[in-house]
Amino acid sequence: MKNIVLAFVISLHILLLSACGSASLEDYSDTSPELHLDSFFDGKLKAYGIVLDRSGTLIRRFEVDMLANWQGGRGEIQEWFVFDDGEKSERTWQLTKLDDNSYQGRAQDVVGTAHGETRGSALFWQYELEIPVNGEIYRVTLDDWMFLLDDKRLFNKTEMSKFGIRVGEVILYIEKISG
Repeated sequence: MKNIVLAFVISLHILLLSACGSASLEDYSDTSPELHLDSFFDGKLKAYGIVLDRSGTLIRRFEVDMLANWQGGRGEIQEWFVFDDGEKSERTWQLTKLDDNSYQGRAQDVVGTAHGETRGSALFWQYELEIPVNGEIYRVTLDDWMFLLDDKRLFNKTEMSKFGIRVGEVILYIEKISG
């Protein structure tokens, strides 16, 4: 019995420590180069991505052509997706810069408003998305982490969840073509 209690206490400590170890935006405050969405997302961009299921198995590949522009504190990003199975889709983001580090955005398949903040070279962007699957629409929560690598390249890692349970992941590499 003593060994069972000890194993339970150790397991509980490990669980609590791992919960405390998640990244926060503040962890990136002193990183560079500094990410400003209105600078990076301006002009033509190209993205290459993969979709993984909840177990980490690759289920899709895709490419995205983007055209972005900003006027004052408002931006628009047009995205044209082509998936490896031939599916094509489009999304247009309407973005608003709220202050130096805060943004919000809307798109036709986004439920409500997306919210994001930058610190150093990182952005945390969160929103709910409607995804069509086999004729049905599913709502999933997306937690985007974007990391500026240099003035031409950005890495994006997105966790998808439903009811707080991880259902998949999107990994995306974005390269600035012009702007």
